[in-house]
Amino acid sequence: MTSNPYFNQPLTPARPRMFNSTVAKVIWVLVPIVTVGLAAAVPFVVAAVKGVVKPWLAIAYVVGEIAVFSIAFAISPNPDSTSPVPGFLMVLLIITAATHTALLDNDKISIGK
Repeated sequence: MTSNPYFNQPLTPARPRMFNSTVAKVIWVLVPIVTVGLAAAVPFVVAAVKGVVKPWLAIAYVVGEIAVFSIAFAISPNPDSTSPVPGFLMVLLIITAATHTALLDNDKISIGK
């Protein structure tokens, strides 16, 4: 009996998943929202540690979050400022991070995976 080389090969490992359940997904998506953007990069750092995304994506989110907060504080250093730009930047960061967190396990998206 001849052996088939395909039977002896290990199965291709599945890509790691970020979310184990729908509840976990909802909780992770709420992280950037509930923390008002202060933890916008946390889901991506966790995903990089789990091997769901490449580390450069997590680094990009950390740098982006620091940049948004730095720009917001530079534009409006005192609480009496009436400029809408810092608030707009914060809302943009929150929406972007929450949306991208929800897409971490989407198989159709390959950027950073």
